[in-house]
Amino acid sequence: MSALFRIRGAVASLSDQARRVLLERGDEPAPGFRLRVAELMEDVRRDGDAALRRQALEIDGVSTCAIAVPAWELERALDGLDADLRRALTRAAENIRTVHQAFRPKTVRTRSPDGAEITRRPDPLDRVGLYAPGGRAAYPSSLLMSAVPARVAGVRELVVCSPAARGGLPNPLVLAAAAIAGVDRVFAGGGAGAIAAMAFGTESIPRVPCITGPGNAWVNEAKRQVAGSVRIDVPAGPSELLILADDSAAPALLARELAAQAEHDADAAVVLLTADPGQIPLVEAELETLLASAPRAEIIRTSLSRRGGALTVASLDEALEFASWFAAEHVLLACRDAAAVAARVRNAGSIFVGQSSSVVFGDYLTGSNHVLPTGGAARGWSGLSTDGFVRWTTVQETPPDVAAALASDTALLARAEALPAHAGAAGAWELVP
Repeated sequence: MSALFRIRGAVASLSDQARRVLLERGDEPAPGFRLRVAELMEDVRRDGDAALRRQALEIDGVSTCAIAVPAWELERALDGLDADLRRALTRAAENIRTVHQAFRPKTVRTRSPDGAEITRRPDPLDRVGLYAPGGRAAYPSSLLMSAVPARVAGVRELVVCSPAARGGLPNPLVLAAAAIAGVDRVFAGGGAGAIAAMAFGTESIPRVPCITGPGNAWVNEAKRQVAGSVRIDVPAGPSELLILADDSAAPALLARELAAQAEHDADAAVVLLTADPGQIPLVEAELETLLASAPRAEIIRTSLSRRGGALTVASLDEALEFASWFAAEHVLLACRDAAAVAARVRNAGSIFVGQSSSVVFGDYLTGSNHVLPTGGAARGWSGLSTDGFVRWTTVQETPPDVAAALASDTALLARAEALPAHAGAAGAWELVP
């Protein structure tokens, strides 16, 4: 049996090249690619809806006359959905809603030592743009993961852009999910052009202050380019999984978890980290059995051969150090005392505690959000939540007696920074009638 994983061996003896493969997962796009994305976006900024129609025809071979999708098309897609699939999507939406209601940001009030009253309140964004893939792959679950928390956070208007398929409309699964989530408007437009349309506005598509939702490399680069003027969600690339296992873990279970995340994309990064070297060949044997009949076997094999890893560690401390450095989107703890280990894991998008806590449950039905940082971005980014759909406003009140106590030192600091008008304003409280 040939080795499936690109990188095998002990963590302590990894070569510099192997470390680069594992670490450099968020590759910088080539300058030519960035330029092409910028050109597509400028085309939409300049020509609006006409540019979106032109790009749909030239890039996807789809002719679309109407950019705006009528509301009745959403209901028709929902009514045409298989009953069991509709039930599962509705269940997912309800779970997401319940969990994110518990995470809803709350107003905080406090008082400084000198007596100033400070309030920090979450103000929902007025409008949010949601991107929903619908070309080669349609992910209604991802639309729910953006739309439902946004609505829970209190966003007033939800706008969806999704590529047009044959017939000029977005994928029916996307339209059905939009109906379940209660979005306000859906538009037929995809790729970098759709991101530009939401960022800059067109005749049909309103300008939004925030864009969320996964997409391909074109969408991700477009979001990166507008990030200076429009708020975006977490940096999201190909799926990632790090499994921390010991000899209590079932090899068949580990193989299924690795295959599940590897089948997303040929560039997915899945790594098995184990204290038991004998586990690796057993997992590979299970993977070979799965791949013999897996519809996406070629994608899984390519993923494992590009960025897959099967590594051994000498201790839990070494495993946790590697996990912190790797900063995976998903971390599955298939080991003893998993809850205690979870408390020590840092730099992870989402942690799954115990062998029964399959990552795919988090992908669909636990209610936690599956829009998570990838490419090592978990070192500084969090997953999407209701926090992503509010902006925080600080309210300050300084009563006259507190102002009197603050005035002298405020003026002192202002003069030290050569700002005399600031120093003068510090005494303005005396002018209050």
